Amino acid sequence: MNISFSKLTAAGNDFILVDNREGIIWSEDYQKLARKLCDRKYSIGADGLILLERSAFKDFKMKYFNSDGSYASMCGNGGRSIARFAYDLGIVDLEMIFETDAGIIDAEILVNDKNRVKLNLYDPKDLVKDIKIIIDKKEFNIDFINTGVPHAIIFIDDDIKNVNVVKYGRIVRYHEVFAPDGANVNFVKIIGNNVLTVRTYERGVEDETLACGTGITAAGIISVLRGFVKSPVNIITKGGDRLSVSLRNVDNKIYDVVLEGPVYISFKGVVEI
Repeated sequence: MNISFSKLTAAGNDFILVDNREGIIWSEDYQKLARKLCDRKYSIGADGLILLERSAFKDFKMKYFNSDGSYASMCGNGGRSIARFAYDLGIVDLEMIFETDAGIIDAEILVNDKNRVKLNLYDPKDLVKDIKIIIDKKEFNIDFINTGVPHAIIFIDDDIKNVNVVKYGRIVRYHEVFAPDGANVNFVKIIGNNVLTVRTYERGVEDETLACGTGITAAGIISVLRGFVKSPVNIITKGGDRLSVSLRNVDNKIYDVVLEGPVYISFKGVVEI
């Protein structure tokens, strides 16, 4: 069977998107298909597979699978990508509301730049500060927060370019403190007035990615809570893209989180599955 797809990139995160409103792909095949299509050597290649499905209540529903086939309830850059994809399909206008298994998302395509997308995210949860982990006789101070996906945040004093993100990210990701689900791991450096740079190790991809939307959001939130920056926060990814995170901080409670950044359609095609 042949299926049509679009390849989108959001601040360096790349995704394969498929319109599955007619149920052409069965749920029992989702994970296998994600592994197959996301393989960069033998197929299209991507960080994840996103399926756009029908919703009984909202404009559409998003289903997301990492490149290793594992399921995730939410992906920030994936959410921005599916908003752009839905607009390209003509099934929504510039503003839309869609379902994820982590909650309901409002999204907006900017009227003056169709390649820039805003997501109004749900409130974060499960905040835990100052988790101490010893790695190679060095103590790491870690903050944890769930922005739809669990994230560990580590602030770096030295040059962030020198951090071994894969080595330390993998150790933290699988650490017993974050069992059984694990966590994405974000290394964060304050580089200016309300400006951060972030490098992320993503579970499911099991490697460093050029960007992670929920990780960028988590880094922005923790940086505000720590008093390092104020909203809106400008965040530069490893790939060099600039995103922004805005929020309301009321007595250390976070509300009205908005993630904004670029999304581009790389190409479209047909693939045999």
